[in-house]
Amino acid sequence: MCGITGHWGDGGSQPVVDETRQRMARLRHRGPDGEGALALAGGVLGHTRLAIMDPAHGQQPHVSQSAAAALVANGEIYNHLALRQRLSTRVFASGSDTEVALRLLEEEGAAGVPRLDGMFALAHADGEELLLARDPLGIKPLYLAPTRSGGVRFASEMKALQDVADGIRELPPGCVWSSRSGLRRYYRVPAAQPAISDPEEAAREVRATLRRAVEKRLMSDVPLGAFLSGGLDSSAIAALAVQAMGELHTFSVGVRGSADLEAAREVASHLGTRHHELVFDAAAVEAELGPIIYALESFDRDLVRSAVPTAFTARLAARHVKVVLTGEGADELFAGYRYVRPLRGDALARELTRSLQGMHNLNLQRVDRLTMAHGLEARVPFLDRDMVALAQRISPALKVRDAGGRRIEKWVLRRAVEDLLPASVVWREKAQFDEGSGTDALLRALSAGTSSAGARLGVTPRSGEEARYLELFAALFASADAMVANLGRWLPPEA
Repeated sequence: MCGITGHWGDGGSQPVVDETRQRMARLRHRGPDGEGALALAGGVLGHTRLAIMDPAHGQQPHVSQSAAAALVANGEIYNHLALRQRLSTRVFASGSDTEVALRLLEEEGAAGVPRLDGMFALAHADGEELLLARDPLGIKPLYLAPTRSGGVRFASEMKALQDVADGIRELPPGCVWSSRSGLRRYYRVPAAQPAISDPEEAAREVRATLRRAVEKRLMSDVPLGAFLSGGLDSSAIAALAVQAMGELHTFSVGVRGSADLEAAREVASHLGTRHHELVFDAAAVEAELGPIIYALESFDRDLVRSAVPTAFTARLAARHVKVVLTGEGADELFAGYRYVRPLRGDALARELTRSLQGMHNLNLQRVDRLTMAHGLEARVPFLDRDMVALAQRISPALKVRDAGGRRIEKWVLRRAVEDLLPASVVWREKAQFDEGSGTDALLRALSAGTSSAGARLGVTPRSGEEARYLELFAALFASADAMVANLGRWLPPEA
């Protein structure tokens, strides 16, 4: 996991190298273990490194044997060993998973990107063309900004481009962008085609697919752990990781006496993990609110609320490990949110598809920014491509089901893992991260105000709480107006 940036179309002169290094400095939190910049005929590639795979030899930029092409990447390529076998005639300089992307693109060009199974944002340059690519769901971020001379700058986070006056735009998930041919989509979230309606078949397939997704994300040359809120999603991931690894560090946070802390202790005891917890209070949140919004790059009320416990969990985890597994994606795949409970059939399927398509600048942005702010890599097994494809084939009637006098969200996922966890956890009613940790009530008491920045940025705050977040956001970023166009805002489903 890393930060990438670069400048293309204005050559590789020393001033361009210097500008790239300035942007790298704003991304150092993403890669505190090293950095590198490379000038090519068309521009400069820059990289800040969080060393996960082959820490001793995986420095970037990766350079071709001819030295005519290079690549910088952020993320993990889970099928890198299989791709190495496919590319057996190529010479590799390291055991890094991301070097495989360079060798693959040397051989196949942009057509090779769909073969990469992982979470990634990458930039490949051969002196004549810059190629940018992003993983199918947008787990890893990438932004572009034009230069007045017709070139382009790019970076993992908008804050690295905050002095840009000509606009910032997000590279969409599942897309490749070429300096020659523009934008092309290589992946779309598959349409819902509910073909699996048998409860036993569905639960069996969910369990097997999730197990494979977890196991492929255990590859690491550094310590690995898991976030554990005590809810179904993180608990299921932790349980499968323990089965595969035997020993696992788990991490939980909350206000004193919060439901998440109690539930996480129960799960950790059941699984036998090495459990760590952190208790925070109003003073700690007040002190960290500005840095959290700066890391998050958003003022959305719901996103900030869930970013607070994510930030504290990431800080705790980073003391012990460099990689964590998280449960993001389960709610979007299996109908975990309260607002979808009344929906049925096609209406539910459409809303889940919509929420999957919008994760990249909402919950995935939160997880990426707040973990990377602490030099921590987060992996999301539920958003494995095979799991997404399977979930889209499962009947909506198995995702939210009437039982015991209530509508039970994520019913098929609960059924799939009910033998792994205590019944009190498997059938625990859904609580959002900010609710279970006690953060929502704390923030409502702390945060209220008005916003004078709203009119300037073209934004209407939805509450006094969000108005305070907007004021902080506007004060933190010189290019707040350029950033606003890329921010996700949760919108209710269409009638």
